[in-house]
Amino acid sequence: MAFLFTLIGIMAVGLLLWRAFGPQMSDESRQVRSAPRGPVGPDDDPDFLKDLDRRSRGSNGSDADDH
Repeated sequence: MAFLFTLIGIMAVGLLLWRAFGPQMSDESRQVRSAPRGPVGPDDDPDFLKDLDRRSRGSNGSDADDH
């Protein structure tokens, strides 16, 4: 029985040491891991919005309506 308590104690200490000194996660990666997101809609996708703005302005960077 003492062997079982010793084993559980060693595992608990190991877990605490791992949490304290193991690989550190940034706040951003914690949020991603704790709250997985679904697909991003086009109005929330910054790459899509940049491309849309570029296409609406034309290839030379001026407004498409200006001639």
